[in-house]
Amino acid sequence: MAEKMKNYKKRASFLVFGSPAIGEEEIAEVVKVLRSGWVGTGPKVAQFTQDFAAYKQAKYAVAVNSATAALHLSFLASGLKPGDEVITTANTFCATVNAIIHTGATPVLVDVDPATSNLDTTRVEAAVTSRTRAICPVHFAGLPCDMDEIERISVKNGLSIVEDCAHAIETQYKGRPVGTIGDFGCFSFYATKNVVTAEGGMILAREERHADRLNILGLHGMSKDAWKRFGDAGYKHYQVVDAGFKYNMTDIQAAMGIHQLARVEKNWIRRKKIWETYTDRLKHLPLGLPAPAAPTDRHAYHLFPIRIDESKTGIARDDFLNQMTVRNIGVGVHYLSIPEHPYYQQAFGWKPDDFPEAKAYGRQTVSLPLSAKLTDDDVEDVILAVENILSP
Repeated sequence: MAEKMKNYKKRASFLVFGSPAIGEEEIAEVVKVLRSGWVGTGPKVAQFTQDFAAYKQAKYAVAVNSATAALHLSFLASGLKPGDEVITTANTFCATVNAIIHTGATPVLVDVDPATSNLDTTRVEAAVTSRTRAICPVHFAGLPCDMDEIERISVKNGLSIVEDCAHAIETQYKGRPVGTIGDFGCFSFYATKNVVTAEGGMILAREERHADRLNILGLHGMSKDAWKRFGDAGYKHYQVVDAGFKYNMTDIQAAMGIHQLARVEKNWIRRKKIWETYTDRLKHLPLGLPAPAAPTDRHAYHLFPIRIDESKTGIARDDFLNQMTVRNIGVGVHYLSIPEHPYYQQAFGWKPDDFPEAKAYGRQTVSLPLSAKLTDDDVEDVILAVENILSP
């Protein structure tokens, strides 16, 4: 490996994985909010919520402070109780499973499709029991799950669908925006996501009654939110009607989101180009490339995960991660399977070997940088680094 580095021109600076494309419009809007004196939940949150609902063609949207909060509230609004079960994927971030646990319900894991790394819908129905109340598909990396089959199973068994769309703002399944197919759709605006508010999330709901409950649960269980109480229309008294949570978004966050969302399609086109460049330039190497979307679907191009199978590449995944870092290229891992983590092993008795596809994927996956902020030179540096490491 040291010999390869002799003939390799290293980047002068470290390429940060997932660094967001922040424009001057966002900066100016945040400054405007700070100068307005209204930095909490207010008119900017209302505008961003309305804009996001329009973009997703949804009737009801509720802004919150993270996708984790979005999932938690959605599970509660769906009526989950202690002892209930929720089926979800073994390949996801811990927030998906933790949100189920926080309701008192029990997560039930299903292995992934080896081709897509999404929930293997051929295994879902076998996981349904008399205690199952919901299914939580995760549209991993921006590729939509098989929602036809998930809908069929949910209707047959009377189950709610809570879509984890943290990677999937632009994703469509057979022309339908994901997040609007299930009862709830949960989105993330974290710093590495396709729309960035530093921290933040959004819930789409199909029914007005669910949206009303989400709004109440998301701000202490109060009947009126803060900006309506203190606005120039006059003070409004509130009543606490439920034991809610402090999950509201702020106007500072929404100020960023308004302009991020305005550029969402432009940024999607840029990431699509990078995705296609990676696919074309890396296809000759002995690594696994991510699955494309079906012709009827739209990929969000949130992640570009490759698979490093040591038997084919001659290098272990973790060694590859380290070698990319040595070459000043930031990379990610999405994700070690949920059963790999000690807490879930102890709490639920899950073992990695019980979910062999998720286990294999989690031990081989590497996410390459994929951001609208990347320049053509950045993309070239990533490709050259991968080629240099994997070349004979």
